[in-house]
Amino acid sequence: MKENILKRAIEISKDILKTVVREGDIVVDCTAGNGYDTVFLAKLIGEKGKVYTFDIQEKAIKNTERKLSETDLLDKVVLIHDGHENILSHVKENIKCAMFNLGYLPGGDHNITTSPKNVIKAIKGCLKLLSPKGIITIVCYTGHTGGKNELKELINYLVELDQRKYMVINYKILNQINSPPQMIAVEKQYQE
Repeated sequence: MKENILKRAIEISKDILKTVVREGDIVVDCTAGNGYDTVFLAKLIGEKGKVYTFDIQEKAIKNTERKLSETDLLDKVVLIHDGHENILSHVKENIKCAMFNLGYLPGGDHNITTSPKNVIKAIKGCLKLLSPKGIITIVCYTGHTGGKNELKELINYLVELDQRKYMVINYKILNQINSPPQMIAVEKQYQE
């Protein structure tokens, strides 16, 4: 079967990051979840790179650690059991990308979700660390309680970023029911 040209939000996010991340880069998975994005990033950075991975839930950190062990990638990753809003306390190097997959932990407690305040604080931290031509991707799920408000607050913040310093895009599917996720990407144009 032929692959679709138009893709889902998470696939677009990964396609963008594949064009940006190179072997040896330092990258961040801001929402560890079940480890799939961390594994994806760890494969992109090769032998000499590093992935910092954040999650507030111990279950997510353990799921990610298990997934990394199964794929022999654990040595490339720093697992951080803390909120992504504290990124500047943990990451001191410049980063090539940051990846957010918002909402709740699949298979976890749907009452534990990302919050707009913390996500915006994390994005601000990522923007400080981001290398020129680096990218932040944010996949926003709006079907859960608070999801639509989170997306609205993120967009309200991101549209105010200086267009001379950042380019921001919003990829959304218009004709799908059940609140399909949207992907937002931010590219840093040059070093401040």
